[in-house]
Amino acid sequence: MAQLQAISSYSSTNLLFRRPKPELSPYHDKLYWWRKLPFVPELGTRGSGINGQAIVHNNGSLSQNLTRVHSNQAIRAVVSSEKETVTSGASNSGLRGKLNKVVLAYSGGLDTSVIVPWLRENYGCEVVCFTADVGQGIKELEGLEEKAKASGACQLVVKDLKEEFVKDYIFPCLRAGAIYERKYLLGTSMARPVIAKAMVDVAKEVGADAVSHGCTGKGNDQVRFELTFFALNPQLNVVAPWREWEIRGREDAIEYAKKHNVPVPVTKKSIYSRDRNLWHLSHEGDILEDPENEPKNDMYMMSVDPEHAPDQPEYIEIGMVSGLPVSVNGKELSPASLLSKLNEIGGRHGIGRIDMVENRLVGMKSRGVYETPGGTILFTAARELESLTLDRESIQQKDSLALKYAELVYAGRWFDPLRESIDAFMEKITETTTGSVRLKLYKGSVTVAGLKSPYSLYRQDISSFESGQIYDQADAAGFIRLYGLPMKVRAMLEKGI
Repeated sequence: MAQLQAISSYSSTNLLFRRPKPELSPYHDKLYWWRKLPFVPELGTRGSGINGQAIVHNNGSLSQNLTRVHSNQAIRAVVSSEKETVTSGASNSGLRGKLNKVVLAYSGGLDTSVIVPWLRENYGCEVVCFTADVGQGIKELEGLEEKAKASGACQLVVKDLKEEFVKDYIFPCLRAGAIYERKYLLGTSMARPVIAKAMVDVAKEVGADAVSHGCTGKGNDQVRFELTFFALNPQLNVVAPWREWEIRGREDAIEYAKKHNVPVPVTKKSIYSRDRNLWHLSHEGDILEDPENEPKNDMYMMSVDPEHAPDQPEYIEIGMVSGLPVSVNGKELSPASLLSKLNEIGGRHGIGRIDMVENRLVGMKSRGVYETPGGTILFTAARELESLTLDRESIQQKDSLALKYAELVYAGRWFDPLRESIDAFMEKITETTTGSVRLKLYKGSVTVAGLKSPYSLYRQDISSFESGQIYDQADAAGFIRLYGLPMKVRAMLEKGI
């Protein structure tokens, strides 16, 4: 279920906002907004997934007044600020120009918390904070509304994108066999376009004329976000503070936050730069910046050390239909649930650890360590099943296009017609890649233990060393003479025959 939560500033109200926690179906795709209300006493809101309705309740009186609002209506919740209201300063031009409203990709960390007042100061705009839930974990989402309010944002929008992320982004890459530079399974690369697309959607809903992100000027993510913005709404202005401001590091950011009365996050800063979603967890920085250094065991978070994995192997069966996984051990699961299950299984066996030096899009090399337990299992299953269902020429062409597909995704060109065209080829070529794959997981390794498919091109009666009626071994002599004729003619020329 795609779920939106919004918080709006209003100078004369004080609304408490709580994120709903019902068990929700992964197949729902409704958006929930809280309507901006006229002056009301102290209010609280909670969202309900029941019957697609939101419930607004009044905590300011002894008797609670309940108002039901259908989910197809645009609703915003109002939040006051003890500091100056956002709207009071939004009418003035900023130091660098004037924008009306900016949707900011928001994590609640130091950088994005500082970007909120910086945008207001430099562009005289309202700031709508947007957070996408792509499976980074519940801890990353806790307390975001309070942080956004304290930073001066007029709204916080949180959207659950996990099912969309897996179904529409991860699975197409899996079907294509897209791996960047022999190792990288594109975890961050796939997540950025789904987040950026949602930002464009939110910008339309709230009437924003700009979007902003906290990506540095040295990385790939700035390109991935902005190419998506260009493709989906070329009229949006894009603000990239790290390419504009004078802040050069953490200490500068803390100083700016204090100057603008923005509470500095008190969480302990990791020595690593990490990016986590439902597909993977990446680690960069600190000792990893020297390729001679071995990663420390305590760095890993999704997988156990293979040396400490169970001493007994575990067998699992992956069911696939037309190149896409649909079940684990005979149980059909939604895309996000299936991946979560395999992350759990693979993680306890130390599956999916990759240490690589990659070529960034912006020209430099960087080292990263990736944990992709469920993804490694799925890539193995898909590749092994294709060995049954695809012929030689099809596999070779598919592998060739997979390299370009991975390059396009890595470079942020998800909405490029070339990627979409290659994706159409991948969908067609894997139509018969249906069946099941039995895999053996043991101390960091994934090996195939059995394959079957109703579309298998493997014929035991043909492949057997025993004589058969379809394949006559005597026919091979003529084939070899014709197949090797160019080599024979060249050799005759060189030897003067």
